[in-house]
Amino acid sequence: MKYRQLAIKNVAGNWHQYIAFFLSSVFSVMIFFIYAEFIFHPGVVNGTIRAADKVRNGLIACEYIIFIFSFFFVLYSNSAFIKSRKKEFGLFTLLGMNHWQLKRMVWYESSIIALVSIAVGMAFGSLFAKLFFMTLAELLKTNDPIPFRFVPKAVGITAGGFFLLFQVITLFNLFRLRRSKIIDLLQAAKKPKNVPAFSWFLVLLSLICLGTGYYLACISNMSNIVKTFFVVLFLVITGTYFLYTQGSTAIFRKLQRMKSVYYKQTHLITISQLVFKMKDNARLLFAVSILSAVVLTASGTIYVFYHDSRSQLLEQYPQTIGYEEQGMEGHPVMDPQRIRDIMRQDKVQIEYEFEMTGVAVPFQVKYINTTDTSALMIPASKYNELAERKAWKPVKVEEGHALFVFPYRNILGHDFFAKGDLLETSIGEHKMSFEMDGQIEHGLGNTSIRIRSFLIINDEHYRQLMDSTPDAFKIRYYGFELKNWERTNDTVNRVISEIDLEQKPYFTSRVQNYLDMAQANSLALFIGIFISVLFFIAAGSMIYFKWFTELQEDQAVYRSLRKIGMTPAELKRVITTQIGLVFFIPFMVGTVHACFAFKALGNLLAVSVWKYGLVVIGLFFFMQYLYFILTRYAYMRRILK
Repeated sequence: MKYRQLAIKNVAGNWHQYIAFFLSSVFSVMIFFIYAEFIFHPGVVNGTIRAADKVRNGLIACEYIIFIFSFFFVLYSNSAFIKSRKKEFGLFTLLGMNHWQLKRMVWYESSIIALVSIAVGMAFGSLFAKLFFMTLAELLKTNDPIPFRFVPKAVGITAGGFFLLFQVITLFNLFRLRRSKIIDLLQAAKKPKNVPAFSWFLVLLSLICLGTGYYLACISNMSNIVKTFFVVLFLVITGTYFLYTQGSTAIFRKLQRMKSVYYKQTHLITISQLVFKMKDNARLLFAVSILSAVVLTASGTIYVFYHDSRSQLLEQYPQTIGYEEQGMEGHPVMDPQRIRDIMRQDKVQIEYEFEMTGVAVPFQVKYINTTDTSALMIPASKYNELAERKAWKPVKVEEGHALFVFPYRNILGHDFFAKGDLLETSIGEHKMSFEMDGQIEHGLGNTSIRIRSFLIINDEHYRQLMDSTPDAFKIRYYGFELKNWERTNDTVNRVISEIDLEQKPYFTSRVQNYLDMAQANSLALFIGIFISVLFFIAAGSMIYFKWFTELQEDQAVYRSLRKIGMTPAELKRVITTQIGLVFFIPFMVGTVHACFAFKALGNLLAVSVWKYGLVVIGLFFFMQYLYFILTRYAYMRRILK
């Protein structure tokens, strides 16, 4: 029998060990190839596809992430496979196969898996690339669909890059195999294991690190995130590592001393084996937990931005279109009647109009070291007029008092003005002071050059000030909210086309900002899904083939248990419990990490992100459960065979 034939038979005979690794590699190659097809697409390179350059840069970054991640994933996988087959290699050596021949056989096996993975991955990539291009064309709002092209450069980079990756890792593992002796290879699975030990100090250190990291995440905000981010990252990673290497052993050893639990049904067998399995696989479970936390946090963050950016846009642009004019004579930007005429001609319905007149007054807050900050002073009745439409709580401002209205969320963790603060300002030479009634976050008019925030004062006081203020200091704002505003881009562009070039900066529109934002967020979500699923599948695959690399040892243990009277039902219960714990403990730890990351994200955005985070966690939990069912089914068949 030739070495190539022997290698093929070995791969076919151990397919249950290789299948998860093979499928994960195929998925990595497929995503890499699809991205490469778009990156080197002639229409993208030549710039004929609208907005493709934005996607291209993002996909190039994703290609690096996929390749680097694939390197470490394949390195770990091959190392685990070789470790599980040391006894087999020892037998080959004992029968006369020298180290060179053994390495040659292993090289053939790795090359076969690499070539098949690359071929299948690129085949599926070609199959799904058209669907990928159709989705991108829809997201980019291109006039014509993106045609599929079989790009030779994408084929060469994908095939060459991944084959080189497999070869480098294979050579690295062969070097490790060369140093093993025959006796070590034959007795690799028979070496007795010492009872796992742990340190209470390191267990306590783990809890302190995690507790401190979680606390810092909870108090993170925009003002301290730079200081706390890397500290939290270090503490959580350190705490998680000792949680598995020390804490898991402490927990299961404690369960062994609890007789009411340990001697109940099959718990003795389950806990006794998990003491060793958790200790032996501590580094793997640690890596999977961190990987799960990264996937959940990244996916949740993208999903939060996808949904929350619309809410932020509506806060900053409360009207579909709005513009401001300095002075009270004429309409240097546009006559409001002209806008009404255009809307009527295009059959666009105006939901409501909002007009306010005020004066920009300078002020200074203790958290902003500047002297040119200003707010538009308007009466409380004008605020309440819009509040009735927006279902906000109306306000009442007394003489000599003022209320600060800020159009952005409070992400700094503190208000610019607290109740009782004194604000000093002026209109021309006329100086004034107000006792502040606090601050609220609402957008009254579209944020623009002159208008950033608002100062709400008593109506009577406002009239007195306006009567004594020259018209040249006054600012008029006109806002129009349109029905079905997302589909009014052509009409809004028609309005903009009639505005003088020098007056255009004073005109604002929500529509174009929304279209740009929706496009960017949709692309980020679409691309991020592939990367997140890749990472998550790889994490599940690592647990999958870790179980199958220890299959022979487990078969010997379970055969002994059957001989002493354990029934198949009891055996299934033990296996299900063990696989379930090893599958879901890292996921739950990663979920806890992600929840505190969501808390920090909510602090930064000044909004609750839980409903979005829980959706992401639920979806990935469902995927993890499916992976667990498939692993349990395949493993049970091998054990009971």
